[in-house]
Amino acid sequence: MVVCLIILSMKCLGHLCFLLFCSGAWSQITAPNLPAEGVVSEDLRGFFDPNVDYTKFSGRVSDRDETERIFKIRVENNNTKFLSNGDKLMFSVNESARTGKCSAYVRATEDFFITVYVEDFSPCWNPKEYFRRGTVLHFENEIMAQRVYEAGKQREILLLQHDDFLKQLNEINHFLWSYDQEKIKVTASYDEKINQLKEEKRKAVDSLIDKKQENLNLQLVLKKRLNEMDEKLRFYRIERQELLMDRWNLDHDKGLPMAQRPQVMKTP
Repeated sequence: MVVCLIILSMKCLGHLCFLLFCSGAWSQITAPNLPAEGVVSEDLRGFFDPNVDYTKFSGRVSDRDETERIFKIRVENNNTKFLSNGDKLMFSVNESARTGKCSAYVRATEDFFITVYVEDFSPCWNPKEYFRRGTVLHFENEIMAQRVYEAGKQREILLLQHDDFLKQLNEINHFLWSYDQEKIKVTASYDEKINQLKEEKRKAVDSLIDKKQENLNLQLVLKKRLNEMDEKLRFYRIERQELLMDRWNLDHDKGLPMAQRPQVMKTP
């Protein structure tokens, strides 16, 4: 029993030492330092590069149908996603005895795969030979470069729209995040204006009250002055001196039927 425990403990110690050694070895492994040589083109962040020939690309046959007319091709560059159904492509077969070019028509596209229909293989391949899967095809056509150029322009337009939408979204997010602070600011601003208007209202009303009291006092003073002025005007009025009628006749003419004096003497 004791011997078994000793053997078991030695095995566990050996496993522990092996794990420690492996952990030390793994700790020395870092990320691979890949060389910069061999890069086809610099990273232009998905934009069109006028120095690159987009008319040429290559692919490898991954599948075919029984008639050997429809092929599914695995491409190395995913720019083939810009192709459309019915596009005509010219290609040559790698290491073929015939140097001519065959024509193919695009049937479908997907990521890193295109499906094409080949009408005739005789210009670029001997029909008597077996066309195996994995054969490399070299495509060359102007339509590919045209589609890549159009895609680059479309990307520029989309980036401008993206930046515009992102700017609007940032403004909206900033407004929503600072809504409470802006609400407090606006409320405080209008409260200040309201208080200022109330103060101006109070001052205006007080000014009207003071002006009313002043006008009441001035009214009393002016009435008193006018009454005094009227009395003085009556006192200092100068009467007219000329007589307008005979005072004698005026004194006796009372509208009564009286004879004129002196009366005519009556004779008996």
